[in-house]
Amino acid sequence: MSILSSLRPGAANLDESDIVAIVNHAREMPGLIPLWVGEGDLPTPSFIVDAAHQSLVAGETFYTWQSGIPELRQGLADYHQTHYGIANDPQRYFVTGSGMQAIQIAVQSLAGAGDEVVMPTPVWPNIHAAAQVSGATPVHVEMDFSENGWSLDLDRLFDAVSDKTRAIFFNSPSNPTGWTASAEEIRAVLEFARARGIWIIADEVYSRFVYDADRAPSFYDIIDPDDRVMLVNTFSKNWAMTGWRAGWICAPQEIGQVIENLVQYSTSGVPVFTQRAVCSALRDGEEFFAMQKQRALASRDILCDGLLATGKVRLARPQGAFYLFFEIDGHVDSRDLAMRLVDETAVGLSPGTGFYTNHSQFLRACFMRDPAQIQVATDRLVDWLSHQ
Repeated sequence: MSILSSLRPGAANLDESDIVAIVNHAREMPGLIPLWVGEGDLPTPSFIVDAAHQSLVAGETFYTWQSGIPELRQGLADYHQTHYGIANDPQRYFVTGSGMQAIQIAVQSLAGAGDEVVMPTPVWPNIHAAAQVSGATPVHVEMDFSENGWSLDLDRLFDAVSDKTRAIFFNSPSNPTGWTASAEEIRAVLEFARARGIWIIADEVYSRFVYDADRAPSFYDIIDPDDRVMLVNTFSKNWAMTGWRAGWICAPQEIGQVIENLVQYSTSGVPVFTQRAVCSALRDGEEFFAMQKQRALASRDILCDGLLATGKVRLARPQGAFYLFFEIDGHVDSRDLAMRLVDETAVGLSPGTGFYTNHSQFLRACFMRDPAQIQVATDRLVDWLSHQ
C-alpha cells in the first residue's frame, strides 16, 4: 500500500482546485491583472488595521472565548438588527476563523458518511469540497442559463432531495453566477425544508452586493429563531479583509455548544486582535463598504459592455456578488482557455471546470477592482477576441 492510498479517501480524493492551478501558473507574471479569486485590489482600511494594532499593543494575545468575544457578538447582533431588521440577540452569533471555516463547521455539524448535501450548481468549489471532507456526498442541481440571466428550477432542486439529504446549501447572491434568489424563492425553499425537517445552510456572503437594492432577499427576513437554518458569512468581502480569516455563523441557540465545540477542536478560537479589528469594521465600515459597492457596479458595467460589444461572448449581467460568469464562442475547454488568456493577455480568470457544472466552458472574472484597471483588463480581452 502506498503512502497516499493509506490516507482517508475523503481527504486523498479531493480534487485539486482548477482556480488555484491557474493562480499558481501565473501568480508572479509581470503586468498581471488578477481577476481569478474573490477579492478586490484594496488593502484593509486603516481604521480596521489600527484596531488590531491597538489590541496587540495592549497585550491581547491570549486564548479567548470560543464563540467570540462578547463585544463582537453584540456587534454582530447590532449589525443584523440595523440591516436585516431582526431581533438583537447576540447569543445566536458565533465567530469563526473565516467564512470557509463557518461553512466547514455548518457541514460537519450536519452531514457525514452516507449523507447528502444538495446544492445549486455552478457552485464555489470549496462548498462542494466541504461536503466531501465531512464524508458526505455533494448533490448538484444544475441551474439554467439564458441571455435573461441564471435561474433555478425549484422543482428540480426539491426532486434532488432524498431520504439521505441532511441539508440544502443555498448561496445567494451566487458565486460564480451573480444569480440572486427572489423573496418568493427563499420562502419556498424554507417551507420545503421545514416540512421535511432538513437543514438549510444559507451562504449570504454577498447579500449586500446587489446593484438594484440595499441588499438581497434573505432568510433573515422570514426565519423563526428555532428554524433549522444556519447562515454563514465572512468579514472578507465587505471590508477588504480576505487575509484576516474571520467569519461568523448565525444559528439557533440550542446548537450553540456544538458550534463552540467544533471551534475548540479545530482552531480554539479567533485571535482577539482580529476580533477587535472586525468590531471596528462593523461599527465604522459603512462608508468604506458603500465605496466598494459603487466601484464594483462601475467595474461590472465596463466589463459586461466591453465583452458584449465583441459579439463573441455570452453573458448575463450579474444581479449580485462581484463576478461575471461568461462564455467565449468556440471555446469548450475553459481550463485550457484560462491558461491561454493569462499567458497571452496577462488577465487571470477562473475556469468554469472548477465549479462542478455542465456550463464548464464558462469563465469567471472577479470585477471587484478599480474601474480603471477593469477597463485595461477589458481592453486586453477585447483585443484578444478581435484576433480570434
